[in-house]
Amino acid sequence: MDADHSQGPKGSLRKLLEHLSGAGKAIGVLTSGGDAQGMNAAVRAVVRMGIYVGAKVYFIYEGYQGMVDGGSNIAEADWESVSSILQVGGTIIGSARCQAFRTREGRLKAACNLVQRGITNLCVIGGDGSLTGANLFRKEWSGLLEELAKNGHIEKEAVQRYAYLNVVGMVGSIDNDFCGTDMTIGTDSALHRIIEVVDAIMTTAQSHQRTFVLEVMGRHCGYLALVSALACGADWVFLPESPPEEGWEEQMCVKLSENRARKKRLNIIIVAEGAIDTQNKPITSEKIKELVVTQLGYDTRVTILGHVQRGGTPSAFDRILASRMGVEAVIALLEATPDTPACVVSLSGNHAVRLPLMECVQMTQDVQKAMDERRFQDAVRLRGKSFAGNLNTYKRLAIKLPDDQIPKTNCNVAVINVGAPAAGMNAAVRSAVRVGIADGHRMLAIYDGFDGFAKGQIKEIGWTDVGGWTGQGGSILGTKRALPGKCLEEIAMQMRMHCINALLIIGGFEAYLGLLELSAAREKHEEFCVPMVMVPATVSNNVPGSDFSIGADTALNTITDTCDRIKQSASGTKRRVFIIETMGGYCGYLANMGGLAAGADAAYIFEEPFDIRDLQSNVEHLTEKMKTTIQRGLVLRNESCSENYTTDFIYQLYSEEGKGVFDCRKNVLGHMQQGGAPSPFDRNFGTKISARAMEWITAKLKEARGRGKKFTTDDSVCVLGISKRNVIFQPVAELKKETDFEHRIPKEQWWLKLRPLMKILAKYKASYDVSDSGQLEHVQPWSV
Repeated sequence: MDADHSQGPKGSLRKLLEHLSGAGKAIGVLTSGGDAQGMNAAVRAVVRMGIYVGAKVYFIYEGYQGMVDGGSNIAEADWESVSSILQVGGTIIGSARCQAFRTREGRLKAACNLVQRGITNLCVIGGDGSLTGANLFRKEWSGLLEELAKNGHIEKEAVQRYAYLNVVGMVGSIDNDFCGTDMTIGTDSALHRIIEVVDAIMTTAQSHQRTFVLEVMGRHCGYLALVSALACGADWVFLPESPPEEGWEEQMCVKLSENRARKKRLNIIIVAEGAIDTQNKPITSEKIKELVVTQLGYDTRVTILGHVQRGGTPSAFDRILASRMGVEAVIALLEATPDTPACVVSLSGNHAVRLPLMECVQMTQDVQKAMDERRFQDAVRLRGKSFAGNLNTYKRLAIKLPDDQIPKTNCNVAVINVGAPAAGMNAAVRSAVRVGIADGHRMLAIYDGFDGFAKGQIKEIGWTDVGGWTGQGGSILGTKRALPGKCLEEIAMQMRMHCINALLIIGGFEAYLGLLELSAAREKHEEFCVPMVMVPATVSNNVPGSDFSIGADTALNTITDTCDRIKQSASGTKRRVFIIETMGGYCGYLANMGGLAAGADAAYIFEEPFDIRDLQSNVEHLTEKMKTTIQRGLVLRNESCSENYTTDFIYQLYSEEGKGVFDCRKNVLGHMQQGGAPSPFDRNFGTKISARAMEWITAKLKEARGRGKKFTTDDSVCVLGISKRNVIFQPVAELKKETDFEHRIPKEQWWLKLRPLMKILAKYKASYDVSDSGQLEHVQPWSV
C-alpha cells in the first residue's frame, strides 16, 4: 500500500509531482450560496490534494463575504484541519450571501486580500450564482490589481507576479439544477432525506387510507420531485419544467379514485415548490389538498419537507462524487494557463469531465428562459437526456391506459430473479412488468429463481400486483443461487408450456452464468431461441458488461453509515484502529469505494495483491498518525482479498505491532449489507434500466413478428449495463473473454482507477494517472 507496492501506470506519480507541481502556488477554497451535503468532502479533497502536490491551501470562511472582509476569514489549512469532516453535513467553512462582492468596490477588497496571501487559484463550491460571480472576478482580475497598485494598496511587482487568476468550480446544490453535470453535490443526499420521509409516511397513510401531498425543494428545477416520484411510485407529480395539461384537476382526481378502487390504501402526490401550470401560475400543495378534499372527500395531509432536505449526513455517492471532483479541481487549477477559461468539474456517467463554466451557466439560464416563455418541451430538453428519460419513464409507469387502448402483441415475457438478494430488485421487476403491459405483452413472474422455473412456479403478474414494490428490500419474487444447467430439460418444457417468447433475468454473477448456460443450450432446446436479457443486480458489483449493478449503492451506504458509527464510538477512546470486513466475494468494489466514502486509511482488496511489507507499512503509517490530533484509524478488508491474510490475522498483527501506541477492534459487517430498503439511486437505477431492457425485448419481438423467427444470433442474448457514459447491450458471448470466471469478476474494472484517491487522501504516496483529465469539453444538451 505504500508507493513501492502501489498499482498504477508507471511514471504517473512523477507526472503528477513534476508536471503538476503545486510548489509556490496558493489555492483558496470557498463554499458559497445554499449549503449542500458533501461540500465538506469536496473541501477536504481540495485541501489534501493541494497539500499533496506541494501547494498552500487557504480556507476562505463565509464565502465571498469572508473574501471581502479578509483578516482571519482567510486562513491557511493543514492536513488535520479537514479531519473528521467527511461525514458532516453543511459546510465547516461557512457560506453567506454577499452584497458587497456584487460591487466593484467589494471585489477590489477581495482581490487585495487574496494578493496579500499570494492566492491566484480559486476553487469555488456553490451554485450558478456563485460561479458566475467567480468568473466575473477572474475577468476583472488584472484591472483590479492595476487599480490596487495605483492606489498604493499593493506593490507594483505584485501586478506582474500575480497577473492572472484561475477559477475552477464545483456545483454544490441539492436541486441538481445546473446544466452540464449528471449530479450536483448534495442531490443524492437530499433524495435520501425525501425517501426516508416518504417511506415513513407510507406506513401511516396505509393505516388510515390517507392521501399525502408532499412538497419538496426545487424552486426552478423539478429534479428532486421527479426522481423521488419515480423512487416511491407516486400517483402524481408536479414539476416547473413540465406543467400538467389543461383540465389536470379532473384527470388527477380520476387517477386517484381509480387507484383507490384497485384497493390501493394510500395516495402520494409530490409537488416541487416551484410547480406551475401552463400559464405560469403557481400550483401550491394547499391548492392540491383542497382539490382532493372537495372533489373526492379523501382524508388528505400536506407535508412540507423544507430544510430537512439540506441537512444530515452526506450519502456515500455524494462523498465519493465530491472527493473525485475536489481532486480533479486541484489538477485543473495546476494545469491552467492564463488563457484557460473558468471551468466547472462535473460528472458524466462515471466519468469526471471539465466543462466551460459560462457555457453551463448559459444553458442553466436558458432553461429558466424557456419556462418563462412557456416553451416547456424545450425546458425539458435543455435539462438533458437523464431528466427527459426520467420524465418519460415516470409517465409510462404511473399511468395505465385502459386495456382496450393497448394493442396486444400476443407475446408472453417472463421475469426472474437469480442469485443473492439485492436492494432495488423489486423496483426493477415493477418497472419491467408495467412497461411490458404498456407494450401489450402478457407478463409472467417466475418465483424462486431457476429452481422455481424448473418446477413451474410461474404466474401471470398484473399492473396492480407490483404497486408499492419500489421501496421494498430483498426480492419479492424470491431468488436462489441455483444455475439452470442441471434442469435445462425441465426449464425448456416450462418455456414451451407457458409459450414464453422472451426472458428478462435480474440478478448477479449467477444470473450471468445462467444466461451463458441457456445460450449454450440453444442448439439442443429451441425453446431458448428467444430474446434474453440480463439486468445486473448484486451488492458485489462484479458483473461483466456494467460499471454499476442494482444494490451496490445501498450496500455502500450501509458500509459508510456503519463506519461513521464505528469511528464515532472511538471519539471517547483515543488511539484506536478499526478493521472492518466487507462483502463482495473477490470483487473489491465495496471495500475500495467504502474506504473512499468513509475516509479509511487502507482498504485491502483481491485485485491489488499485498504482502507483509504492505501491512507493516500501514501499521507504521497509523503509528505516525497517532502522534497527531487524529488518533483513530479505519481499515477495510474485502472478504476474499487474501487466503492467508484473514481479518483475524490482520487484527492480530495490528494489535501486536500497535502495542502501546493504539489498540484494535474488528467488525465483520456480513449480510446486513444485502438487506434494508433500497437507496434512491438503486430504486431509480433499477426502474430505468429495467424499463430499457423491456424496450429492447419489445423491439426484438416486433422485428420477428409474423415471420415466426427463431433467435439464434449472439445479439439476442445480452447483458444490459452502463459503460462510462452509455447504456449498452452487450452479447454474453463477447463478454466471456472479458471475464475471470475463477474469481467471478470482470478482467478490467473502472473503479480501480480511483484506488489511488483513497491513498492520497489518507496521506500515502500513490500513483495517480492524470492522463484522462485535461480536455475541456463542450456542453451538449442531450449529453448532460
